[in-house]
Amino acid sequence: MLLAQAAAAAAVAGCGLVGCAGPGPAAIVPFIDAHAHLNDPALQIELMDAHGAAQALVYWGGRSDHDTLLAAVRRWPGRFVPFASISPERRAYRGAWARDAPAELLGLLEPLLAAGVFRGIGELSPVHHASAGFPAADFDVQGAITTAVLALARRHRVPVVMHVELTRIDAFSELLARHDDVAVVWAHAGYAGAERAARLLQRHPRLTLELSARTWPHPRLPGTLVFDEQGTLQPAWRTLIEREPLRVIVGTDAAGRSRESDAMKFASVQALLRQLDEPVRSLVARGNVQALLGA
Repeated sequence: MLLAQAAAAAAVAGCGLVGCAGPGPAAIVPFIDAHAHLNDPALQIELMDAHGAAQALVYWGGRSDHDTLLAAVRRWPGRFVPFASISPERRAYRGAWARDAPAELLGLLEPLLAAGVFRGIGELSPVHHASAGFPAADFDVQGAITTAVLALARRHRVPVVMHVELTRIDAFSELLARHDDVAVVWAHAGYAGAERAARLLQRHPRLTLELSARTWPHPRLPGTLVFDEQGTLQPAWRTLIEREPLRVIVGTDAAGRSRESDAMKFASVQALLRQLDEPVRSLVARGNVQALLGA
């Protein structure tokens, strides 16, 4: 375990325990951060500038909401791409989830999308372990609310970023099958292994894997890194990414809790991108996010 943590720290710095891969530790790969909780916009901009992120897809977090996302978009035009969410970890929405009241939640979500500023729905977490500041959630992945949200995404032609744990992967797969024309991003690739994630990609052509919290040691899920103990991209993950180069994106899962923690997350994304070859690297870093947004 200590070896794995040391290797992960080395990977974050841009090198594995056996040396550097890709274009080298000094080379910064331009990318779009596909997963950030915008609790501290100024810190996010600082780290984006330092680590090569031209833009970030941003969601509310424990110290932010839809209004603060819009304020940040106005202050830093072109840098933040806001997504709207009625996810059940927030107290304001949890009661409607408990009552299974999709009309109530869509009454809040649809005007946000109709205004044209929010570019997608997310992060939506019907199944999520407890985390700092948020209770656990375990709602019906195929229920009336998720079904209504995906139908809304279809009408507005926007992607949906979903956090669904492996405990509900079968239900998630069935939900995707019933909405096979909707672009869905699986946040953190569900903390699944490469083989399982690859099977889900094969079944669902509009699914994209997002690898935030898979490039740095997760305190709750220490065995889910895409790197091996030497800080090298695992062969199974390399095979998946190279076989499906249009279906994988990267993110930091930065949340503004501390500069040191978020800087580590940004650096870990660079550690992954440096180990990919072109043209796969540019697709995973930027091109696939741009395609999801219709750029």
